[in-house]
Amino acid sequence: MPPIKRTDPYGAYNFLVQVTGVAPGGQDVQASFTEVSGLTVDVQPIDYRNGSEDIRVRKIPGLKKFSNLTLKRGVTGHVEFWNWIKKSMNGQTLRAAGTIVLLDENRQEVMRWNFDRAWPVKYTGPSLGATKNEVAMETVELAVEDLQIDV
Repeated sequence: MPPIKRTDPYGAYNFLVQVTGVAPGGQDVQASFTEVSGLTVDVQPIDYRNGSEDIRVRKIPGLKKFSNLTLKRGVTGHVEFWNWIKKSMNGQTLRAAGTIVLLDENRQEVMRWNFDRAWPVKYTGPSLGATKNEVAMETVELAVEDLQIDV
């Protein structure tokens, strides 16, 4: 996909989430979410100094650390992600690859973030109340070991 340059930035409201191999039979799961957060990479600096060097500390790159991805959506009754979480709870952690795809106004792909070796570490169900007038939301948090931008 060649990079598309334009003067106006893309809206954050058109996106898809796809996870590979977590549905029965190893199929991909594509789902609509209300919010995706945690697209963060942090390279930890290491302070280093030889005893014979100038009296300053050098910074060298250390370990890469990827934040957990948080996916939020309205409860729809689809259980593919819940079944994936249940496997982890039963000690059968299934690591999967996935993609978050940003779309333009015409629903054409413009950018994608690929994550790898992801597995669910947290599920939060909806907050229910008889007097509430809102959508029942659920949250899935994924630990990831790699995150790349596909350009």
